[in-house]
Amino acid sequence: MKPKIDYTLYLVTDREIMSTEKLETAVEQAILGGCTVVQLREKNCSSLEFFEIAIKIKEITDRYNIPLIINDRIDIALAVDATGVHIGQSDIPAKIARKLIGDNKILGVSASNFEEAIMAYKDDADYLGVGAMFSTGTKTDARFTSIDELIKIRENIPLPIVVIGGINKTTIPKFQGIDINGLAVVSAIISQPDIRAAVQNLKSIFK
Repeated sequence: MKPKIDYTLYLVTDREIMSTEKLETAVEQAILGGCTVVQLREKNCSSLEFFEIAIKIKEITDRYNIPLIINDRIDIALAVDATGVHIGQSDIPAKIARKLIGDNKILGVSASNFEEAIMAYKDDADYLGVGAMFSTGTKTDARFTSIDELIKIRENIPLPIVVIGGINKTTIPKFQGIDINGLAVVSAIISQPDIRAAVQNLKSIFK
């Protein structure tokens, strides 16, 4: 059976900018601060290294009963029995991803506009990662999504929406009055000197 997920504060990992020596420490501190989902995103490592990192991170997410989503790599997600997978517009099509992961895993799809969001919905996505909402150093080639486009997606598509791209304490208030389900955050959590406090702060602003 597919798990019910609280998307409120969705950590996306990035080992290149983390403030801790070990990714496991960063993830655990984020969870202790109140992160509700963890996405493991590894762009620059071998399949074996990604698999080994995923095993270690899953031990932590399992311990705290937090869903683990794997970015892009369906094979890694299945190999470690992660909660689900998140794919972008340049990855394997969502319809094919759904066939590969089955009906009991979570499928997240990135969408930067209404057309991509509708397609993801038709292809049986469980949630949308909408953005990039603002400029971000972690994904310099990202296409931007306007607040108006976000509102259009929200008003027409009944899937949970997680906003991503430049999400921090100064940009969160811009979503006031828009019924989004969560914030996907990279540097405003993982590169902070006190990760736990950073999560608590972001969550309090969002609520």
